[in-house]
Amino acid sequence: MKTKLQPLYNEYHNIKWKRGLTPVHSEPFEYGLYEDDSAGLFLSGHSKETFTNWMSELRPEDPYYGSKPIGKPVLADVFNQLDVYDEQVLYYLLFTLNTTMSIHTHNSYSAMNDFMKNYSFFQLAQLNGLSSLKDEQKRELRDFFFFFYLYTHPVNEETLYACSFSGQDLIHTKTNIKLEHYFSAFHDYYSERLDSYREQILITPHEIQTCKNLTLELLRIIEGKSTKLSMPSEEGVEAVLGLINDVDQMLQMYAENKTLLFDIMRNFLAEPRISPYRDHCFTLLLQNYVSYILYFNFDEIHALVDDFRDTPEWCGIVINKMFTDAIFIQKIMKQSTINITDYPNVIEFFDEETRRFCL
Repeated sequence: MKTKLQPLYNEYHNIKWKRGLTPVHSEPFEYGLYEDDSAGLFLSGHSKETFTNWMSELRPEDPYYGSKPIGKPVLADVFNQLDVYDEQVLYYLLFTLNTTMSIHTHNSYSAMNDFMKNYSFFQLAQLNGLSSLKDEQKRELRDFFFFFYLYTHPVNEETLYACSFSGQDLIHTKTNIKLEHYFSAFHDYYSERLDSYREQILITPHEIQTCKNLTLELLRIIEGKSTKLSMPSEEGVEAVLGLINDVDQMLQMYAENKTLLFDIMRNFLAEPRISPYRDHCFTLLLQNYVSYILYFNFDEIHALVDDFRDTPEWCGIVINKMFTDAIFIQKIMKQSTINITDYPNVIEFFDEETRRFCL
């Protein structure tokens, strides 16, 4: 069974990577393209308001700016433990969640952040169903990916550390409010009182509820409560996509015969065909190797270098992409107090950019 988000997720990748596929009708939302190649997720048939921006005029005033705030949160009657500082954080979290499916143009720095946010979102959707990892390992990775999901948005430091998992529920730690309950109450409040907010809200109560449903589905995916997402298929990348969409298969393959995984990487590099989506899939596979194998045993990087020893050019491509397409590997080394200079067999494959980045 596919998550309800899957058709929209497929279209997100179709547009983002310019795959040229016929758009799939995905009511009640559809993508609208802008002149700079970015794209917004619009309510179907609504030419002016997007899923991300419908609530832009509802942003609470910054309680840190100006005199001490004297008002109270909009939802204070529902959540009496809430203050105006909490309200601002929860608004930022909602906005961050709703931008997950947006498509932006990027410079090199923001492109890395965009990749890591969406990579982390996709991995959070996979974790709960994995059988190859222990529960404690899955919890570790869940916290790791959720940190980067927020960190690379980016959000301010207060918002970055505002939430924690309680079981499978994301909660606002200070108030113990479940995000699911808060986001649901937020949408219900405005859909029931729309007459009082006509100047700020341009969509109907029914459309607010439609946005609520998508927001909660995105949240359920992050919490691991929804059926996992899959990357859409592409001719010629079947082996890579098979491992991306089934991390258990990758881990079992690696445990039984590491060379089989490295052969899939080699076969990809030997194929001259080039496309943005194809390259993206290869990046995903390499970061999965970082996140699910090197995360728990960084010394496994020796096995990769040894296996690619006869093809040094390809070894260099793999190593440099792992270290520069994302900063996951740097975070892992920092957490485990690993000094990359202790790995001269890896450093010898660093190109100039990676050396600037890591040494």
